[in-house]
Amino acid sequence: MKDRKSREQSVDQLRREILDKVAEYHALAHAPSQRFVPGESSIRYGGRVYDEREMVNLVEAALEFWLTAGRHADEFERVFAGLLGVEHCCLTNSGSSANLLAFSALTSPLLEQRRVMPGDEVITVAAGFPTTVAPILQSQAVPVFVDVTVDDGTYNVDVGQLEQALSPRTRAVMLAHTLGNPFDVDAVTAFCRRHGLWLIEDCCDALGSTYRGRLTGTFGDISTFSFYPAHHITMGEGGAVCTNSATLKRIVESYRDWGRDCCCKPGTDNTCRKRFNQQFGTLPSGYDHKYIYSHLGYNLKITDLQAAIGVAQLEKLASFGATRRRNWAVLSDGLADLEQQFILPHPTRHADPSWFGFVLTVRDESGLARDHIVGQLEKQKIQTRLLFAGNLLRHPCFDELRRAGTGYRVVGDLARTDRLTRHSFWLGVYPGMTPPMLDFVISRLHRVTESASGGRRTGASGP
Repeated sequence: MKDRKSREQSVDQLRREILDKVAEYHALAHAPSQRFVPGESSIRYGGRVYDEREMVNLVEAALEFWLTAGRHADEFERVFAGLLGVEHCCLTNSGSSANLLAFSALTSPLLEQRRVMPGDEVITVAAGFPTTVAPILQSQAVPVFVDVTVDDGTYNVDVGQLEQALSPRTRAVMLAHTLGNPFDVDAVTAFCRRHGLWLIEDCCDALGSTYRGRLTGTFGDISTFSFYPAHHITMGEGGAVCTNSATLKRIVESYRDWGRDCCCKPGTDNTCRKRFNQQFGTLPSGYDHKYIYSHLGYNLKITDLQAAIGVAQLEKLASFGATRRRNWAVLSDGLADLEQQFILPHPTRHADPSWFGFVLTVRDESGLARDHIVGQLEKQKIQTRLLFAGNLLRHPCFDELRRAGTGYRVVGDLARTDRLTRHSFWLGVYPGMTPPMLDFVISRLHRVTESASGGRRTGASGP
């Protein structure tokens, strides 16, 4: 007994020494540099922001060597659900997987009459990231594409087209909050209630945004989040599906964990006390419940090492959101005099976005070219990004569907989606950007715009 106690004390002491050294290592090797050289230092559109706590958590999880989801994952799910004010959070390995799980859940036979079946329609937009739409097609449902707004600077779904998109086969709406700016939640949720439709909120770019004082991710039947390094918090890779429905939670976890019917945590057995005495389908009576599959699922679990990083990141979420809002406001103020050259971004009415980026659309009448402006900024080490895929329907992955003449439906001509595909780009506002960086971005964009305009003073109404 004495030898065992002594060993435990030695292990605990060594663990503390290791973690202290990790913190010391971070201070020497990973502390962020405050040195910024305009035109030479890179100004990224996004990136990870962390301190010694993330590294200590990661190494602590590695020392425990519980490599699949464990206590850190449990803690993250509990805390994250509490922060949002929802009942359930299910971690997964990416935001794209979160979207796949969220939509797959709606196809489950456990939902009976409300189940989304092949050929059923789902309203969405073509302007965005492909993995908001891919799960719809992968489940053999039919995406119905409506246009977005551009002139108001919000870049979200044109809610005036929702009723036009409706058909007897419509079962769901799946939409992202563009660049952290919430869509018109009042209109979208009212539409879904009126017609008995599921709503999936893709919040991968909108963690911490609010609408009428309420966090995004709490309005839909299911919401999804991403923890990629560019997003509001990071685990490197990682995502989450949130819901208030115990049934949907069970389905999401089943699809995530191979499609199994059993809900035991990794490393535990027989929590239902019925592992060997149930009947499923035509299997032998008492077949091991750990190997019963109620869905055709996947393995999309997260590791505890990733979750340990996420736990530390959650402590910074509020400050990250405040910094994103502040950086966005600096760009908004500093670029306000370019209103004649660009459509500047604006928050949706009733919304307080935790911005993912600052989007600009070159006005048709400005005489400017988006590609020239982006190229000049990139030469100055200012990273830019286009509004993700722009019009998804113009990408090679849609060629086969187009040739077959099946697979999706379009409302109208998507003219504004095409417009942003040609003329829009965005700049970063992530917490790693410093005031000197923001000042440089503002000055460079003014200079590039003035040069491209033939030397006219930007913002002037005459020659």
